[in-house]
Amino acid sequence: MALDPEDLFEVDSDVPDLSGAVLLHHFDGFMDAGAAGSALVDHLLAVHEHRVVARFDVDDLIDYRARRPAMTYDTDRWEDYAAPELVVRLLHDSVGTPFLLLTGPEPDRRWEAVVAAVRSLVDRWGVRLAVSFHGIPMGVPHTRKLSVISHATRPELVAEASPFSRVQVPGNLSALLELRLGQTGHDAMGFAAYVPHYLAQGTYPAAAVGLLEALTKATGLVVPSAALHEAARRTNAEIARQVGESAEVAQVVEALERQYDAFTEASDNLLVTGDQPLPSADELGAEFERFLAERQRDR
Repeated sequence: MALDPEDLFEVDSDVPDLSGAVLLHHFDGFMDAGAAGSALVDHLLAVHEHRVVARFDVDDLIDYRARRPAMTYDTDRWEDYAAPELVVRLLHDSVGTPFLLLTGPEPDRRWEAVVAAVRSLVDRWGVRLAVSFHGIPMGVPHTRKLSVISHATRPELVAEASPFSRVQVPGNLSALLELRLGQTGHDAMGFAAYVPHYLAQGTYPAAAVGLLEALTKATGLVVPSAALHEAARRTNAEIARQVGESAEVAQVVEALERQYDAFTEASDNLLVTGDQPLPSADELGAEFERFLAERQRDR
């Protein structure tokens, strides 16, 4: 027997008028190259005061044995349990505009029920736009301008065109939420930052900066970005230092730059031409990861 989707969550009794607010959402568990989306979530929570206004009952949504929450053991007793939380927080931007942030682990089950529950909150609070954000690994060099593409429920909402045509990819809750919101007449969109595939496993703050810039432009929210820019500057400097210490890796990056430039300059096809074959994305990524692993082992 299907349960009422509203039984999946509890709402704070003291929620102000949120008519016209934006709902941002990012779930842990799906693709997020360079930790771009999670880094942006951390930044938003660090620079704005916030409080939980809705909390989902995750006991029926999470497979604990598939991703076991951490527990702390101290000497002779269990001291703490990091219980997973799927919550909606209320924040205010730098000029006092309220917005909402839905974060937590991507549920393992009952996706349609969760989507229906979120749609119920969207209707209850008069949310005007729902926005997702994450990073995707791409064969791009870190030395070129970072790209952010977008998708939306209406063509008018698409901010940055995608190079992809029709393609099937593994499903995720943010994508399903955008799809279902669009089918019920709600505005929703999402952003994906291109992260160099050889940096996808770590934290790449430049991608979070790109997402933040795209997000604020689309929503009108005013969010301080100095801390993210500084983190990106430090990370980029460390990457440049490591590349500069190896002529072999520098050649790999240069080859990827040539491939990228050839792609962006080609107006009528997606093929890279030339007398010398360039390494594939997998070859470039493997070479760079080998170098970084050797550097870590040396240290």
